[in-house]
Amino acid sequence: MQGNSRSTFQPAEAGAVLAGTMGACGGAGALVGWAAGNTGYGALAGVVIGLPAGVFAVYRRFKGYFS
Repeated sequence: MQGNSRSTFQPAEAGAVLAGTMGACGGAGALVGWAAGNTGYGALAGVVIGLPAGVFAVYRRFKGYFS
């Protein structure tokens, strides 16, 4: 058996990493918004920040596939 040096791209795993990162950022934003007095705006800001953070997390996870 030969070892594969490149990681295999798994779309379901990439989607889970993206969704998990966006959800965590949205939840953290909601907590900050709740403390500031407006949970909805905090959650929205968290999701807006979570999108590029999720894309970066997927890139870091599958770095060997993209290079």
